[in-house]
Amino acid sequence: MSGVDTSVDAPSTVERDPGRMRRVGGWALVAILVVAVALVALRVSATAPDAHGGMDPEGRGDTGTLALAEILRDQGVEVETFRSRHEARRALGDDTTLVMTNPYTLSDEAVAELIEPAERVVFLSTGTHLLRELGIGEAAAGSAASVSADCAAAEFAEVGSIRPDRLFTPADGVEACFGDADGAAVLIDDRGERWQAVVEGTKLFSNAYLAENGNAALALALLGQTERVVWYVPTFGDSDREVDQPETLGSLTPGWVTPAILLLMIAGIAAAVWRGQRFGPLVAETLPVTVRASETMHGRARLTAKAADSAHAAAALRDGSQRRLARRLGLAAHARVDEVADAAADRLRVPRGSLQELLGGPLPSDDDGLIDLARRLGELEAAVAESRDSPRSE
Repeated sequence: MSGVDTSVDAPSTVERDPGRMRRVGGWALVAILVVAVALVALRVSATAPDAHGGMDPEGRGDTGTLALAEILRDQGVEVETFRSRHEARRALGDDTTLVMTNPYTLSDEAVAELIEPAERVVFLSTGTHLLRELGIGEAAAGSAASVSADCAAAEFAEVGSIRPDRLFTPADGVEACFGDADGAAVLIDDRGERWQAVVEGTKLFSNAYLAENGNAALALALLGQTERVVWYVPTFGDSDREVDQPETLGSLTPGWVTPAILLLMIAGIAAAVWRGQRFGPLVAETLPVTVRASETMHGRARLTAKAADSAHAAAALRDGSQRRLARRLGLAAHARVDEVADAAADRLRVPRGSLQELLGGPLPSDDDGLIDLARRLGELEAAVAESRDSPRSE
């Protein structure tokens, strides 16, 4: 009839193959995840390492020194933290101690300018170069066991003993404490216009070690002698040496590396999607040969007999008997040995425990024992089957 559309629209691609859309969506999600992970990895690899090291008075971790800073404040010492050498230098004044770790980010001129107005300076860590520039001594080999001050410095009289991690050999006229003339943990130099001390405090003053031995007392003796502590934390952002800026992976690689990596990733994703569309649903196929269970049983039996493994064969016999007995006794297929033995004893009206050794005792180690076990298991199964079929007397 005219005016009536009797045609039937052909099913769309989505209606004909909804599984394809699911596969394509799955691969798209995988591609998005791969790209996201790659971008994060590139960003992390191109990021400079953390510029702040340990011994930070604001650090709460094991390597920080926040605990030491709080102890100093509890003792009435004002502690100020600076990450700019110019601000730290301006903050120096009377009755002030300048504290810092090894200023590896600064040049010799910048270090000299920083400590120039200070009357008291304490280095909580130092390198060979800084020791040489200060003229205070040299690094000594080895480390000492628990030692006491053993020097004339009055501030160390009540410190007690410490266990230093690094020793120094003092220069002429430099006082060595917590050690001897060959190697000491603390060097004190008051020969010039300022009082200077050097100590390796990483394992003495950090949060993880401050409570051990006399570490806290030593820290107070070094840093608590003035009303104020100006604590300078060296950072790469405050460095005056351009060549010492840490290089990143992005600055070390040529400019074409990143586009090449992205191109390879896109090619890999495209190849995965292209090959992934060829995978269809699993198809169940009938095996060309059917192996009967009896043949499998005989084959395994022949292998066991050839290996002369009586214990393995006995275990298989006992396992089969236990499962058959459990089924006949109305127990679960995986019932325990003691449950099967007790149920069989009740069915046969024999004392409980009399069947424990048969069903769960030691396995035979020779053929004679295997034959005897098989015979006894067969007799037990026959007896249980017979007791089930016969009427029970009252």
